[in-house]
Amino acid sequence: MSDQKPIPPVTSEGTTHFGYQTVAATEKAKKVAEVFHSVAARYDVMNDLMSFGIHRLWKRYTIEMAGVRPGQQVLDIAGGTGDLAKAFSKRVGPTGKVILSDINASMLGVGRDRLIDTGLTQNLEFVQANAECLPFADNTFDLLTISFGLRNVTDKDKALASMYRVLKPGGRLLVLEFSKPVIEPLSKAYDAYSFSVLPALGKIITQDADSYRYLAESIRMHPDQETLKGMMETAGFERTDYHNLTGGIVALHRGFKL
Repeated sequence: MSDQKPIPPVTSEGTTHFGYQTVAATEKAKKVAEVFHSVAARYDVMNDLMSFGIHRLWKRYTIEMAGVRPGQQVLDIAGGTGDLAKAFSKRVGPTGKVILSDINASMLGVGRDRLIDTGLTQNLEFVQANAECLPFADNTFDLLTISFGLRNVTDKDKALASMYRVLKPGGRLLVLEFSKPVIEPLSKAYDAYSFSVLPALGKIITQDADSYRYLAESIRMHPDQETLKGMMETAGFERTDYHNLTGGIVALHRGFKL
């Protein structure tokens, strides 16, 4: 039996979900911020451990699907420690620009320091921003990416509309996110791993089991593949599709602004 829960939207009463808890919508961003302030310093170590390094392959696939070319403008939302931004910086070259954005100051600081240490700064900018109200002009970017960040957004519909607004006609959005396994035995094993192993790893590596319990719960509360595809279409994206990775544990959604 899966631990999947119903996915409540932001309600007219102003409530939403934080993992399996129902909280005031105004409180969710603060609670998510506390999670990522707690884990920022060991975020990459935990990603490698809890995914057995496979997250690097998921991100590599995303980079290839992005189709970034020299001179283009890229916004990496919830970009965290900068894995995607680093790759895009190399691909857009000196005539392009990549903006690494994150709502969380601790995560953005880790990403900024990491990229500065690599020397890749001539075409990179760093902006603390909320995905629901992106502080950029209409029709600015050729590519938007959000990797393992959409499930933490309070109002996903509002965020998708904001992403659509700042994307240029002809541009694309890529959403890499944990999703719903499509193989039942894998789903059961994944549930057991998520709710037993992840919090234990979090306690050992970051001294924070609760944040990784939230991670497992937030994945279960995230829209499934078809639901998210429909949400993107409602926001205006066309030619939407998705690609299941690792049996649907992760999915890469793609949509275009035509």
